[in-house]
Amino acid sequence: MTGALPVLGAPDPDERPRNRRRAMRVLLVDREDRILLFRDSDPGLTPVPVFWITPGGGVDPGETDLQAAVREVAEETGLAITEDELVGPLAERVVVHGYSDVVTTQDEQFWFVRCDGFEVSTAGHTEVELATMTAHHWWTRTELGGTTEEIWPRDLLAILDRVTADDTAVAEAPLALGDVDESTVAPA
Repeated sequence: MTGALPVLGAPDPDERPRNRRRAMRVLLVDREDRILLFRDSDPGLTPVPVFWITPGGGVDPGETDLQAAVREVAEETGLAITEDELVGPLAERVVVHGYSDVVTTQDEQFWFVRCDGFEVSTAGHTEVELATMTAHHWWTRTELGGTTEEIWPRDLLAILDRVTADDTAVAEAPLALGDVDESTVAPA
């Protein structure tokens, strides 16, 4: 994403705090084969860049990966799932997200859950999520394949292809997506 300028008071790109964490991302796919994505943004830039992301987030201290995935889905969508419903991991990567205020490196795994369609609740969103995650949409594969919008992960369709027709994971090891940069401001 280029062309955006930092908002007055944003930290110098070379002075942004840096952190690293383990994160779980969950592909929630309804019975109509639509995947739920959230429109996220970086309000520290003008114009404000937007990008679409899967539900998920960091693993808290003392949590297992599966516990984190279940918690993140509940907090971000309002949907209660169980660890047994998680299929995967489908893919793994190390991603750097450089934003106007922080650089976060995440060791990510992607999981799949088939669910009935539901009304998304943002009641569990943090203040930051309420400010930056401005919409959600159930995307079809056709929409994903034809959009000009920024979708993170960029390999989303390849990850979805790891799920078989009976909603089980491909029997191979997770797809290794390597090191990826998805930033609104280059990590430098």
